[in-house]
Amino acid sequence: MRGKPQAFAGLEEFVADRGDALLATAILLAGGRDAGQDLLQAAIERAMRRWHTIDGDPEGYVRRILYHLAVDSWRRRSRRPEVLTAVDTEAVPDATATLDLRDALIRALAQLPPKQRAVLVLRFFEHLTEAEAAERLGCSIGTVKSATSRGLARLRELTNDWAAERPRTTNGARA
Repeated sequence: MRGKPQAFAGLEEFVADRGDALLATAILLAGGRDAGQDLLQAAIERAMRRWHTIDGDPEGYVRRILYHLAVDSWRRRSRRPEVLTAVDTEAVPDATATLDLRDALIRALAQLPPKQRAVLVLRFFEHLTEAEAAERLGCSIGTVKSATSRGLARLRELTNDWAAERPRTTNGARA
């Protein structure tokens, strides 16, 4: 890597290896592809400032930046409603019903408070343990547990009538 500062050694390989996984998380946290790309870019820019000092797992460091930037963004926008973009159907070749469900879930997640949304993304989309989620968010395990419980309860409230809204097929079964 001729001409690149030594301070950024390994950054390009890291982004090439883990960029897609980080982008998937950013999209979930931000509520759309474009906003997710912006969020990931901001997180990588922030990580670049301290890249030469990162000890151990750079992915964990960047993910923690992602979560904190997302929560900060939600707090700034808390007084005005969030506008989510539609799910990018070209990027995900999938059945229409599954895309509709994903879109509805993203919209339901957007209605949760910032910490609850971050905890649910970490626990159920990133498959982290309570301890790992607490470490990433810089809070206690008890905070993760209570935010998970409250977030899931609120999601249940928001999605309670989904089964009733699903259209029936010609034979009377639910689609």
